[in-house]
Amino acid sequence: MPVTVLLADDHQIVRQGLRLLLEREGLDVVGEAADGHEAVRLAERLRPDVAVLDFVMPLLNGLDASLQIQRESPLTKSILLTMYTDDHYVLEAFRNGLRGYVIKTQAAEDLVRAIREVMKNALYVSPGISRALVDAYLTKADVQLDPLTLREREVLQLVAEGKTTKEIAAVLGLSVKTAETHRGRIMRKLEIRETAGLVRYAIRRGLVRP
Repeated sequence: MPVTVLLADDHQIVRQGLRLLLEREGLDVVGEAADGHEAVRLAERLRPDVAVLDFVMPLLNGLDASLQIQRESPLTKSILLTMYTDDHYVLEAFRNGLRGYVIKTQAAEDLVRAIREVMKNALYVSPGISRALVDAYLTKADVQLDPLTLREREVLQLVAEGKTTKEIAAVLGLSVKTAETHRGRIMRKLEIRETAGLVRYAIRRGLVRP
């Protein structure tokens, strides 16, 4: 049986290119998603062996999508596809259950190799990312991570995408009052008092594109 793969990237041309690459290598691409919420829904329905997730996607980023996929399809192994090589991104990915971390500039054969490795229950990082980072993850080294919860990051991303509180509530299935509470808690945790500051923080964390 071929390995089944779910692709999630908001650029159709990227998904098409990755599909061709993976299918040429004998992998079975069973679904494509253009945003994080769609990726979670498809993973729950299709139960793929591997989910390849772009980090920066609308509505829900790849890192947080992977957390939800772990709940809905526990046997699916997630690989993050990203441009970010900073230490905190890599460590946060592995600490949140990602099995592979692939840099987009090396995403061709590197991605195939990552899928093969995670199917052997190994961790995979692209060449160029320090092995010391993986060692830090394995030894639980103290590295400053995002202080926000998964739900708070979801709200923050939607704020940074320009959604109103009412729209955020609708997207996440919350009451408007609950969405407002989350937003207020985010601002207190980050010690940020205005929306522009939240947007800048979300860009620095890679949740949205500049």
